[in-house]
Amino acid sequence: MPNIKFTKLLAGTALAALTLSGCAAGGGAELPQATFVTSQAPASEDYIIGANDELTIHVWRNPELGAEKIQVRPDGRLTTPLVTDMPAAGKTPTMLAQDIRLQLSQYIEEPLVSVIVTKPYGEYSQQVRIIGATEKPASIPYRANMTLLDAMIAVGGLSEFAAGNRAKLIRKSRNTGRQTEYKLRLSDLLKKGDSRANVLLQPGDVIIIPESMF
Repeated sequence: MPNIKFTKLLAGTALAALTLSGCAAGGGAELPQATFVTSQAPASEDYIIGANDELTIHVWRNPELGAEKIQVRPDGRLTTPLVTDMPAAGKTPTMLAQDIRLQLSQYIEEPLVSVIVTKPYGEYSQQVRIIGATEKPASIPYRANMTLLDAMIAVGGLSEFAAGNRAKLIRKSRNTGRQTEYKLRLSDLLKKGDSRANVLLQPGDVIIIPESMF
C-alpha cells in the first residue's frame, strides 16, 4: 500500500509539472470562444467622447446655436456659437449636452440640447488597437459585441509573413489596473475558418501580431 500511494504521488506531481510547463509554453491564458449574437444583443457601457470625434449638436428651436459635424480638437475641447473652449473629451454625449445647456441657459430660457456622435474615434480606453504583422495596423473604435474576427476584417487580415497563431492580446483590468496576456489563434481563425478561435473583445484591448521567423 505505501508503494501504491508513493506511485500515485509521483504521477500527480509529474502531471502538475507537465500542465505548468504547457501553460508557460503557450505564452498566455486562453479567452473563451465568442458565441453568435442576435440583433437583440445588449448595449455596451456608455460611449466616452474622445479627441477627433465628429459631433452634431442640436439646440431645439435655436438651430443657429447648434453645430453640424464639428470635430473635437486634439486638446479635447470644442467651440460652438456662445460656447467657447468647452471640454468634451472624457464625457458621454449626455454629459456634454448638459454642460452646453448650462452655458446656453445664460442667454436663452431652458434650452434643450442633444449631442450626436456622427464619427466616433473614442478615447484609447474605448478603442481596439491592432499592431504588428497585419495589412494596415490601426486603432478602431470598439462597438458592442465586437469579436476578434470583426477587428481583423477592419484591418485587412494578416500580412504575408504573419505568425498568426503566436499573436497575443493584452487586456488591462479596469478594477485592478493589472494587465493580462492572452494567446490568440489568428491563423486558425482566418486561414482555416476555425470558429473556436474567435473571441469577444473589450474596449482597450491591444492585439499584437508577430512576424514569422522564417
